[in-house]
Amino acid sequence: MTAVGIREVAQRARVSVGTVSNALNHPERVSPEAQDRIRAAIAELGYVRNDAARVLRAGRSTTIGLVVLDVRNPFFTDVARGAEEEAAHHGMAVILGNSDEHPGREASYLDLFEEQRVRGVLISPYGDVDARLRRLHERGIGAVLVDRASDDPRFGSVSVDDVAGGRLAVEHLLAIGRRRIAFVGGPVGIRQVADRLAGARAAVDAAPGATLDVVPTGALTVLEGRRVGLELLAGARPDAIFAANDLVATGLLQALVMEGSARVPDDIALIGYDDIDFAAAAMVPLSSVRQPAALIGQTAVRILLDQEEAPDSPARQVVFQPELVMRASTAG
Repeated sequence: MTAVGIREVAQRARVSVGTVSNALNHPERVSPEAQDRIRAAIAELGYVRNDAARVLRAGRSTTIGLVVLDVRNPFFTDVARGAEEEAAHHGMAVILGNSDEHPGREASYLDLFEEQRVRGVLISPYGDVDARLRRLHERGIGAVLVDRASDDPRFGSVSVDDVAGGRLAVEHLLAIGRRRIAFVGGPVGIRQVADRLAGARAAVDAAPGATLDVVPTGALTVLEGRRVGLELLAGARPDAIFAANDLVATGLLQALVMEGSARVPDDIALIGYDDIDFAAAAMVPLSSVRQPAALIGQTAVRILLDQEEAPDSPARQVVFQPELVMRASTAG
């Protein structure tokens, strides 16, 4: 079947090619009656706009690429929703890529977005992407780091102070009398995990008699949390656990309560990170450290557009402060 082009639409609607182009790109320049005829022609002919060709003509895209660490994590789902809402407000769309905490997949998405000439890239990086982002910058594609601060002044970022968040979580555990604390999460090469662990260590170092046992995981998932939970039950048990995110905390809770003999919080207090919706609905509602996920996504898009409008200005680095949310898993 031959693809229907803009000329066929113009002929069916009895208007010029330029009028159809204006109706698609600048509808305010076209009369309502002509717009009605053009919409009818598009529906009858099944015309599909060639956005790649439009980008070549106009020199800019209406799509933004977003790469997240794990799309299964509701935190990143909320980040994507926030970015999508803000992009739509500016007449743009977001294409979502899931690196699944894998540097090869992360690189493939960056390749794809570069090939597609997206308007810009938002990324929560797993590996070292500085060189790739610099190349995108040289080709006119802006980039903003999401949920991680940028070390390069050319790139904006929107993040949460995860060191403060880790300190907040462990200071809460210390305040309720816990001293044998385990930090569960990883890989520790992920910047967010390393920062949360650094905050946890700072809190323990300031508390006489407190100890911190670091238990790394291969991924930030429910399954990894459950695996570690069973291992902790079989060995020397801590009296409190700080999980690097709520998915790991959920797996720990399943192992401690459903498959083990520990009482939460009586025997082991448990706190997570992100405050996803499921945290409040867990079998024992989870205490957590809240991040403003949707606002992070919205702000990332705004920073990207600000960079585009003022390319010679320093990129904005926005850092939100985390918030402690106390629930039954630490409240007793």
